[in-house]
Amino acid sequence: MAVVTGGAGDPLISRRAAADVEVTADPATPFWQEAPLAIMENDRWERPIPSHRTEIRSRWTDQNLYLLFVCPYEELYLRPNPSTTTETNELWEWDVAEVFIGADFENIRRYREFQVSPQGEWVDLDIDRDEPKPEGGWRWNSEFEVKARLDRDKKTWYGEMRIPIKSIDSRPPVPGNEMRINLYRIQGPPKGEGSNGRLVLSWRPTFNRSNHVPESFGTIRLEP
Repeated sequence: MAVVTGGAGDPLISRRAAADVEVTADPATPFWQEAPLAIMENDRWERPIPSHRTEIRSRWTDQNLYLLFVCPYEELYLRPNPSTTTETNELWEWDVAEVFIGADFENIRRYREFQVSPQGEWVDLDIDRDEPKPEGGWRWNSEFEVKARLDRDKKTWYGEMRIPIKSIDSRPPVPGNEMRINLYRIQGPPKGEGSNGRLVLSWRPTFNRSNHVPESFGTIRLEP
């Protein structure tokens, strides 16, 4: 049985897997049942967001880093005419789960961003806060894979990512390696005239209206 990992300030634990698997977005599989559990339930100012307690799990292999989100919701805000075969720029304007991750502890303003939607859309971005790419970094291609499932009866969606480790870290993956990370959810329709008013959950608080606050990132640790 998965165990909830520690509180604020503790790393997100990624448990080693013997082999790569197909992405299923199914937390009931043995692959995911053996992974420790972390919880995301507050906004960027560390205020609770009721009914949106998000479960996060991670595993790793010699090639890939896996992340799974279990996302309860009250309202969906989905992009019309979704594409799961081509990248969707500005996917963050709709419901998504996000991973911001980087292995450079010296220049923390360089990192990578990965998103998956309840409909299985995706986008990956190469972020440099000091020298932004002209197109915002979305033309970079990590070759990551996603899978999503939407259970409207349970009002929960599930999103899984398989990220090639070489796209985020030049080191070979070994137990004990750490990377800088924050995780987010953007959920639900805009509320209020003149403001997007959307729910944003943050694993580590940014105390800012932006998710792009690398100083607030926590860490993810690869463990046996």
